[in-house]
Amino acid sequence: MTAPTPPTSTLVRPFTVSISDSEIDDVKQRLARTRWPDPETVGDWSQGVRVENARSLVDYWERGYDWRRFESELNRFPQFLTEIDGLDIHFIHVRSKNPNAMPLILTHGWPGSIVEFLKLIGPLTDPVSFGGDAADSFDVVVPSLPGFGFSQKPTETGWTVSRIASAWVELMKRLGYTRWAAQGGDWGAVVTTALGAMQPEGLLGIHLNTQYAFPAQIPDTLSPEQRYAVETLALYTGDLGGANHLQGTKPETVGFALADSPAGQAAWIYDKFQSKTDNHGLAEDALSRDDMLDAISLYWFTNSAASSGRIYWENKSGTFAGPKLTLPVAVTVFPRDIPRLPRSWIEDTYSNLIHYGEADKGGHFAALEQPEILVSEIRTGLRTLRS
Repeated sequence: MTAPTPPTSTLVRPFTVSISDSEIDDVKQRLARTRWPDPETVGDWSQGVRVENARSLVDYWERGYDWRRFESELNRFPQFLTEIDGLDIHFIHVRSKNPNAMPLILTHGWPGSIVEFLKLIGPLTDPVSFGGDAADSFDVVVPSLPGFGFSQKPTETGWTVSRIASAWVELMKRLGYTRWAAQGGDWGAVVTTALGAMQPEGLLGIHLNTQYAFPAQIPDTLSPEQRYAVETLALYTGDLGGANHLQGTKPETVGFALADSPAGQAAWIYDKFQSKTDNHGLAEDALSRDDMLDAISLYWFTNSAASSGRIYWENKSGTFAGPKLTLPVAVTVFPRDIPRLPRSWIEDTYSNLIHYGEADKGGHFAALEQPEILVSEIRTGLRTLRS
């Protein structure tokens, strides 16, 4: 399935992450000068990030966190830029040593980034070194969404998920792949679902850890699992939907609020990790502070609060009632995902469901929270596409 030789096109240029010392010094100085809001008036997180917890995370960012460690980790992977549809797209591209590897494009969401997938790249490209089977090898392509990370920021409207999906088709073609698969969660799943609806030549199938499979009209009579899905959707769009609503209506205002305050950027993303991970009361139960700050720092150093938030504005007409797909679809449901869909609606939406998996732990940020489980599910879910 892999192209026999790397593409020779000069359109693909090498890229190395290099944040200046002055930028690192600047963020630490800003963190030290944070003007803190008054503490919340409740004993829980119902008003948002608790000041005590935010202070602890920000203090670690200022005094203990090492960006250079993460920068070195990123630069261990081959990274590139290529212009597609007028924008430079940043991506990681790691080819497996197995000549029969399946090419796989992994798409992140918000407040996700390429950070999510770093722990998956080794096991997917070199399964034998991680206790797996060489037959499950993948070539891995991990792009940054337009306006996210080191991809260029759009200067015009129109970057919908369909346009992004079309860019991904061009990216895989440009890398020399003629048969490939796609995977994603959150907005990455929206893009991957759009790919599934397009069914471009060469796309063998997809894997989703977020499913857009609500019925267009919710039935009057619901099973317990279906009722739970409706309740978690109400939670997602209600009490947990503040950031989504603001970014869907006023992304530039959000950008103004966060572009000058690293503590504000940290709190904005920390709140999502707190509310949507499989934790026992704190996000730190599910993610390390370094994992969270790797993601937060990437947003800060690329000044992408506004540009990343626009994905909500560009696609605000979208719903969780996704298109019915006929190409092969594999899904994995994580128990603490919000919303969590029932198998009945998933099977109704994906008529060619080649794998249905239920993880025993994990939340919305599956790649960050449970990389080993997600790797296993991707291997299992896409295995039949290799024949």
